[in-house]
Amino acid sequence: MTDRTRNDARAPRGDRAPLILGNEPGSFAHGVLAERHPALIRQVREAFPYGPRQARALDGLLDEITGDAVAPLPTTAHDHRQWSDWGREHIGRLWFDAPFLWAESYFYRRLLGAVGYFDDGPWQGVDPFAPFKRAELDGTTVDEELRALDALADAPAEERANALLLASLWGNRADLGFRATADEPAPGEATPGLVADDSAALWSLLTDAHPGTVAVVADNAGRELVPDLIFIDHLLTRGLARRVMIHVKPTPYYVSDAMLADVLDCLRRLAGAPGAAGRIGGRLWDAMATGQLDVRTHPFFCAPLPYEEMPPDLREQFAAARLTILKGDLNYRRLVGDRLWDPTTPFAAVTAYFPGPVAALRTLKSDVITGLERGTVDALERSGATWRTSGTHALIQVA
Repeated sequence: MTDRTRNDARAPRGDRAPLILGNEPGSFAHGVLAERHPALIRQVREAFPYGPRQARALDGLLDEITGDAVAPLPTTAHDHRQWSDWGREHIGRLWFDAPFLWAESYFYRRLLGAVGYFDDGPWQGVDPFAPFKRAELDGTTVDEELRALDALADAPAEERANALLLASLWGNRADLGFRATADEPAPGEATPGLVADDSAALWSLLTDAHPGTVAVVADNAGRELVPDLIFIDHLLTRGLARRVMIHVKPTPYYVSDAMLADVLDCLRRLAGAPGAAGRIGGRLWDAMATGQLDVRTHPFFCAPLPYEEMPPDLREQFAAARLTILKGDLNYRRLVGDRLWDPTTPFAAVTAYFPGPVAALRTLKSDVITGLERGTVDALERSGATWRTSGTHALIQVA
């Protein structure tokens, strides 16, 4: 019996932890539905000169999410049947009463429908979030972060590897990972803000003695995707991975989630930079051309479902990987289930269904958490900080 099979035998069932809903005033989920989504509709409307039809649809969606019942997709929508199945218990009820994961996912599907993303016509395939992504990627802060790679090039191998891992972990705080300074913790000391650190277990699965395929399920574009790609370059050039499959979203999702177009934008940004960043960009460009870096996507990545319900073809891809690295908060919620787990619930138990070794690199931006030591939880709770949702804490977990 394998370790993963034994884990499966003692994995707690999902019904032991309640699903997160959006109907509790003051909760993080309620704030997203009541405040963030309406604000996003207004921002999207201002980002493009949408015509009257799109404007009416966006206004209608705003009215619906702030007080009306959840409406179904039009019967003419290409995915009407699929979403009708996924939403059969939620359509016709208030948005706040639906599971938070489902409500968020359906909101983004409805937003794409409102702007005509799937319709025949000039707005078909136009990413409504592209202006936000490009503004971040084109910012001068990215230049500063990429210049830091030049200094890191001469750092000892282990120090460089850990810096790049932390850069990928922290995403838009990537400069904290790139820069190796005297203020950073000494080897063996905890990294500030890291509530769980299985980095040693992660590196043990990535060895140049037996390099295999590594799957990376991306999260955000822009300043998070750039350090992800730099970390992937490290795995390939150091012989820690024979090939890397980076999985991205097939359509715009959660504002900043990465698609193929965002990968290409980041590669161009890297390749056009001077010094070490430009060399990395060139290598990754060549790696894509040869298939050593393989960009993939799947409709499931935009589904309102936990990874436990992944389809067989995606399960086969992850099963064939030496390690699957899931980036970001949403992937974590889908990996462990968007539920109010006791924070000490073992991470290995709730992910025992996953078809191969899996690592989560996540900055905490929602209530879901597993795999923490009781002492860590108690200290965090005593601090009075909103550590679960503020993005000030992060974790590296491996199972």
